[in-house]
Amino acid sequence: MADNSAEYRAHLETYNSFNKLVLFMILWIVLLLASMALGLVGGAHILSVLLGIGGTVALLIAFAILS
Repeated sequence: MADNSAEYRAHLETYNSFNKLVLFMILWIVLLLASMALGLVGGAHILSVLLGIGGTVALLIAFAILS
């Protein structure tokens, strides 16, 4: 029984880590698409670069703190 409990905890930890990775990638892709749209369609090139770089750094810091 103890063996199954350890396997379950390890599986649950891997599952949660994978969920965080998928959430990070979804948020980063949305941020990237929004920056591209702002730069190409909106004509705010400097703002889109700052949004892309700042948002990426913010996402990395947020997910590093959550881990």
